[in-house]
Amino acid sequence: MNCGLVYAHFSLFLPQFLTKKHAMVDLFEKLKMEAGPLAKYSHLPDDYFFFPKLEGDIGPHMKFNGKDVLNWSLNNYLGLANHPEVRKSDAEAAAQYGMGHPMGARMMSGNSVHHIALEKQLAEFVGKQDVMLLNYGYQGVVSIIDAIVDRKDVIVYDAESHACIIDGVRLHMGKRFVYQHNDMESLDKQLQRATKLANETGGGILVITEGVFGMSGKQGNLKGVVELKKKYNFRLFVDDAHGFGTMGKTGAGTGEEQGVQDQIDLYFSTFAKSMASIGAFVGGDARIIKFLRYSMRSQIYAKSLPMPLVIGAIKRLELLRTRPELKENLWKIVNAMQNGLKERGFNIGTTTSPVTPVLFKGGVGEAANMAMDLRENFNIFCSVVIYPVVPKDVIMFRIIPTAVHTMEDVERTLTAFSVLKEKLDSGFYRNEELVAVTKV
Repeated sequence: MNCGLVYAHFSLFLPQFLTKKHAMVDLFEKLKMEAGPLAKYSHLPDDYFFFPKLEGDIGPHMKFNGKDVLNWSLNNYLGLANHPEVRKSDAEAAAQYGMGHPMGARMMSGNSVHHIALEKQLAEFVGKQDVMLLNYGYQGVVSIIDAIVDRKDVIVYDAESHACIIDGVRLHMGKRFVYQHNDMESLDKQLQRATKLANETGGGILVITEGVFGMSGKQGNLKGVVELKKKYNFRLFVDDAHGFGTMGKTGAGTGEEQGVQDQIDLYFSTFAKSMASIGAFVGGDARIIKFLRYSMRSQIYAKSLPMPLVIGAIKRLELLRTRPELKENLWKIVNAMQNGLKERGFNIGTTTSPVTPVLFKGGVGEAANMAMDLRENFNIFCSVVIYPVVPKDVIMFRIIPTAVHTMEDVERTLTAFSVLKEKLDSGFYRNEELVAVTKV
């Protein structure tokens, strides 16, 4: 190749390239929202497909769009959101303390004997030396990652990790590698790369995965990840938001379920699922948790978790520990729903947890029509998931069974889904017109 000729040719265009001006745009104009594939349904109110309002006492039967509906869309796994003992505890704590107490960050003026007691009880329950309370789950995961790695360290994470993990990884100034979902051969290869790099930088390796993946319901292969500790030097961080309270003999999570809880270096869960509240926690060795207390910016510079939420969490944890029938009832409904779906020929993927995806072949328009039919004509509400969360030709209805659903609820839903499947197979949902008319 004649390099001089190539340079001469490129130099003809270089002045134009360097002097070309781009008109400045208004930032907010650039951020105008696009309706995307659902644009044809933009005449519907925002609270139908997006930001729907479920009203009434939290439970299997609520109101949506003015109708009574059977609800399968809440992560209220153990039914604690409306449990009478929980409601009583929440109300009494709010009456005694209000929502403002304590005022200030825990490091400065926001600590209490109740916060400390909850941490101690959580640590004992999940089998860790110590636990640190967090204000929110999403924020907590992002901040944990930010606190424990620096630019010398390497992160290796599962390809289907939750958005909070992805956002935490994005903040990392060092290298990160992604391994194929739950694929231990892929993880092995990425750990080889991470080890080589960490040896060059003098850093460490953090592997991040989930106990239960919230869309597919599949358990993370924690046992397989832990087995690789024999070959590689890394620390393991597990987000077990959907596993805490639902998995394991005592409900202590997916690590307990797989017999590797003691090998999880940082165990995280939120109060927003089985505990039916707000807040989160992270557990691990005492020295690491102490480090996080002095290093997590989202906690150091934020107001402490309000007292009613802390006292309410203590009550919820008590019920989780002492009422095994809650988890037993949950799994009774889970097994009935999942077995019923499989017996009727539905594809529920590879779930090994209460999360129950029901998968169909179809486009966005068909998904919208199916969801409307289910809500308007069968009075059943469950979340519908479309592209880009799932591939373009996949429709997912995500069913979340709870301990307070009944067998009658299950049978009613199985019957409705059988009708939906027949209509989908016949092409009924391909019509451009919506199958039912909602409020104007």
